[in-house]
Amino acid sequence: MEEKEFDYMNVIPFIDIMLVLLAIVLTTSTLVAQGIIPIQLPQASQGKNQTLKTLSIEVDKRGVIFFNGNSLSMNNLLGQLKQFNRKSPVLIRADRSIALQVFVNVLDAIKQTGFTQISLQTESKK
Repeated sequence: MEEKEFDYMNVIPFIDIMLVLLAIVLTTSTLVAQGIIPIQLPQASQGKNQTLKTLSIEVDKRGVIFFNGNSLSMNNLLGQLKQFNRKSPVLIRADRSIALQVFVNVLDAIKQTGFTQISLQTESKK
């Protein structure tokens, strides 16, 4: 009996498997990124449902400070921050062209009021 020479490799089953895996990964990552995976939280008799709101502070290119969408001064920012739970996360969104001192003043005001979970939003380089 004579053996046939192997001229090519059949990659169609490999491509099929990779496309199925790609579809699974993309579907799962989309659900995780959007936070819409349905879960049922465990129950407890003494449960405290304390939702921490992310506080948003924006500084535009003119150096104007916005807290949750409202324009205010540095002193008013201190007063507004004192009304919230100190464990709440604070997100700073500052224009890249502002003076460094303005950013430092905002960061200092946040730290003075006792917040520890502070983050700065950036965008990735293209």
